Parts: sequence; structure tokens; C-alpha cells
Amino acid sequence: MHAQHFRPASSRSALRTFCVSGLGTALEFYDFIIYGTAAALVFPQVFFPQMDHLTATLVAFSAFGAGFLARPLGGLVFGHFGDRIGRQKVLVATLLLMGMSTFLIGCLPGHASVGVAAPILLVLLRLVQGFAAGGEWGGAALFGIESAPPGRRGLWGSFTSMGIGVGGILGAGVFAIVSAAFDDNLVDFAWRI
Repeated sequence: MHAQHFRPASSRSALRTFCVSGLGTALEFYDFIIYGTAAALVFPQVFFPQMDHLTATLVAFSAFGAGFLARPLGGLVFGHFGDRIGRQKVLVATLLLMGMSTFLIGCLPGHASVGVAAPILLVLLRLVQGFAAGGEWGGAALFGIESAPPGRRGLWGSFTSMGIGVGGILGAGVFAIVSAAFDDNLVDFAWRI
């Protein structure tokens, strides 16, 4: 089967393409920035309190890295399905998978509540996040390029790259605001916001 090719004829189609490819990537990088910041500031105490702070921080960042290990597999699997059933459907699936895993990380009980199950679940959810992100990135870029009208492929393809910066700024900004507003309660509950 051949990839779906979209030829938008209206600004409404351009908005849809921007939302799917640009905002989808922004969500992906928002999630990764939030997690990366929490790995440094919160997760050592929540998920690895039995370790000294340096070791706990290194282990928290190792869990962060687990997501990157799953990205190539996600790219292969979702790329295959993007070719077979269409990029837009696959992009929606990857964004839902990414959003669900992010939500579940926010709901995870800490080590104090469930012991070693907490960091194990954290790593599993990071693998799911990485798997979804691997499929989202390439599919979003291709969706933008394939949806572009003649002479606009570079511009529409850039929506995905633009989403990286937007997601990074939003993630860092939200974490900074939550951290400042709930300074004393950041480790207890505020990181889940």
C-alpha cells in the first residue's frame, strides 16, 4: 500500500496540519522536559529514597534514558503502520499513548507506598513514552511535508521542529511556576500537576 497523501486546499487544512504535526511534537517535548526536570529535582526522593542523593539522581536519569532506548522501535513500528493505514491515524495513536503514559507517571505512588514496584513502573512507563515518541516524531514530520501544498513543503515540514522549542519552553516554564508556587510541597505532590 502507499502512504496517504493530503493536499489541503484551505487554511482550515493548514491549521489541522499544524495542530497534528507541530502541537503533537510540542506535547512530546513538553513531556520529556517535565520528566527530565523532575528526574533531577524530585524523582530521587520519590522513587529512590533508599539511595544516597547522587546515586538516586543517576538512577532517575537512567530511567529517563530508558525512554530513548524504545524510540527506534517505536519509529519502526509506527512508521510501518503510518505507511499502511495513514499518518494522521498513527499520529493520533502515538499522542494518545504518550499522553496516557505521562498521566500514569503522574499517578504513580512513590517508593514509600509500594516499594520497588514504584521505580519499576516508572521505567516501564518511560519505555512506553519513548516508544510512542519514536513513532510521533517521524510521522509528524512526514505528515506535515506530505500535507503541504506545492511550494510549501519546507514551511509545513518545519511545524514539527517548531514544536520542539515550544514544548521545551512550555515544559520548563510550567515546572518553574509549579516549583515556585509549591516549593515546600514539590516532592510530596506538586510535581504531579
